[in-house]
Amino acid sequence: MKTIYLNVFFLFLITSFTCQSQENNRGYIVEVGDEAPGFQAQLINGENVNLKDHRGQVVMLQFTASWCGVCREEMPHIEEEIWQKHKDDDLLVVGIDRDEPPETVKKFAEQTGVTYPLALDPDAEIFSLYAEKKAGVTRNVLIDRKGEIVFLTRLFNPEEFSALVNKIDELMKKE
Repeated sequence: MKTIYLNVFFLFLITSFTCQSQENNRGYIVEVGDEAPGFQAQLINGENVNLKDHRGQVVMLQFTASWCGVCREEMPHIEEEIWQKHKDDDLLVVGIDRDEPPETVKKFAEQTGVTYPLALDPDAEIFSLYAEKKAGVTRNVLIDRKGEIVFLTRLFNPEEFSALVNKIDELMKKE
């Protein structure tokens, strides 16, 4: 009987740790301090973007999809508070649209009024380099000039978004 209680207790501890760990990482498989996984993607204008070509720049990846209401809420803030403010600086913002055809993503860009580049991510291949494939979109990954992840967000939380904007402003001041 004592063994059963111990086994149940250890199972409880393992389950608690796993749930807490998943909650803390919010579906990410990368962490702040990690080198950003490299990728190449096609933009909706037909051009290609390769993350390694942007080493030396600050890069923000925004994982999104047209069917995501939270993404639609966040995108105007990215456009106004980040992209318009720093697009002529050494900042690259790329929206990475998960699992949708080019026509849908182009229409999505028009509907939301964003002017920052949007990339296609068929089969969520890029997404799965950064987060669990079944995890939700509406997440941002901020990468510094050395290629290191320095900030991660999940969903649209005004306080967290403000902290992201402040981190970008800080990185853009450093040359």
